[in-house]
Amino acid sequence: MSKIRVLIADDDPIIRLDLRQMLESLNYEVIGEAGDGKAAVDLAREIKPDVCILDVKMPVMDGIEAVDIITEENIAPTILLTAYSDKELVDRAKAAGVFAYLVKPFKPSDLTPSIEVARARFEQNVQLSKEVTNLNEKLEARKLVDRAKGILMDEHKLNEQEAYRRIQIQSMNLRKTMREVAEAIILAKSI
Repeated sequence: MSKIRVLIADDDPIIRLDLRQMLESLNYEVIGEAGDGKAAVDLAREIKPDVCILDVKMPVMDGIEAVDIITEENIAPTILLTAYSDKELVDRAKAAGVFAYLVKPFKPSDLTPSIEVARARFEQNVQLSKEVTNLNEKLEARKLVDRAKGILMDEHKLNEQEAYRRIQIQSMNLRKTMREVAEAIILAKSI
């Protein structure tokens, strides 16, 4: 099994070094480091890590803004490290889509559960997004087929089952999806 690839971002090089050493001692591979949020986002886009660990307070762009972008672009799960645990920061982190929130000082043993849970939740989200996309595509196809059935029913005085069967047969004969046949029927009607 390959090592989990981690991107770390903190404006303090000493903390980055400590974090790198902790992660490597836990058998993770640190594949990138950044000193500010913007650099972290750019690097995450480029190297596609398995997980990103970011400090909250960083120059140029803070960790929460970086998390928001990384999450929006579905690059990797994110974990925030911070010395601050006030409600406003936690609320911003939740809204940005962070997968874990660790308050400094933390122990190396705190990292593994955070990383593993973050990765598992991220994979679940990716799977759910695929399912939602698939269901939306099926719903759109069904709407088009229903519309095409209506056209065939009106123009050829067919019942619903006969109209559906015509679309189905045409789909098989042309080796096209029923959606494609429905779109062609709708397009022909609009001309």
